[in-house]
Amino acid sequence: MRVVEKTGKTVEEAIATGVQELAVDRKYVQVEILEEPTKKGLFGLFGTKLAKVRVTYEDDPGLLATGFIQNICQAMGVKAETQVTKNSENWHVNITGPELGILIGRRGDTLDALQYLTNLSVSKKLSDRVRIIVDVEGYRSRREETLIRLAKRLSDKVKRTGVRIVLEPMNPHERRIIHTSLQDDSRISTFSEGDDPNRRVVIALKRG
Repeated sequence: MRVVEKTGKTVEEAIATGVQELAVDRKYVQVEILEEPTKKGLFGLFGTKLAKVRVTYEDDPGLLATGFIQNICQAMGVKAETQVTKNSENWHVNITGPELGILIGRRGDTLDALQYLTNLSVSKKLSDRVRIIVDVEGYRSRREETLIRLAKRLSDKVKRTGVRIVLEPMNPHERRIIHTSLQDDSRISTFSEGDDPNRRVVIALKRG
């Protein structure tokens, strides 16, 4: 939360000064009028009393995240729009627009980097820790569906052949999807081996 107290010849002038100092949109602030402007003395001959206001802005993680992402997109020359939603645990920012493959990268590497930097930028401005999930036109949900299908197909192959399969390197989130999708299979065991960024999931038959 950021708070400033400002004066002006009118209440609106004082508010405008406070909003300018906070560098936020007027609609996102709360205003408390501390003193109304008045004229002092007979016919106002002895000066005036300025308006005084307290302007409060409560940082919004969604707005901070979208602002950071929009700046990144602008610097990259990418035309993009953002939509923000929030559930009980996380803030979700979905980026939409033409030709956004550059924001995803190979296997989502660029998207993961953008998400990391967005969380870093937002956390520096907030007292409470929040988690921002950044997506590009639903890429993460499509990728999750692809990985689940892949895990089921490869587990069937392992059961047919008895030969373990080592997947391509994946980030922790994607490895977790593979593990979770096969955790209830009584014949299949999954584990990870190697070091990041080359850590891989192994799908094998359960021993015994």
